[in-house]
Amino acid sequence: MTGHIYLDVILEQHVRLFRGAMGAEFLFMDDNARPYRANIVDECLQSEDITRMDWPAYSPDLNPIEHVWDKLGRRITAHKPPPTYLPELRRALLDEWCNIPQDEIDNLILSMPRRCKACIASSGRHTPY
Repeated sequence: MTGHIYLDVILEQHVRLFRGAMGAEFLFMDDNARPYRANIVDECLQSEDITRMDWPAYSPDLNPIEHVWDKLGRRITAHKPPPTYLPELRRALLDEWCNIPQDEIDNLILSMPRRCKACIASSGRHTPY
């Protein structure tokens, strides 16, 4: 991923349109990945009047979807033999995505208040969740 790809694929095609639908209260959240902090990205956000949430450099990633991606990756890695071709990988990803129980995703979402409190209590350092 480069700043240009992030701009073209994410900001232009999704964020800008979503911001238009949400209005002035829209607050954009990304992290400190290098492509997200490229000058062209900053310029685009400024030109579109999109406010970016401050994000401390060493903050933990609390987004529940990150845990779902991790679970999905582990399930794919466990395939014997692993997918070797893109169509095979695509099929395996879709199958495994459908096999993640919704209650596991719900529990991740419901854990957010507890995890945020733990993160705040530790000043953004390691938390036991």
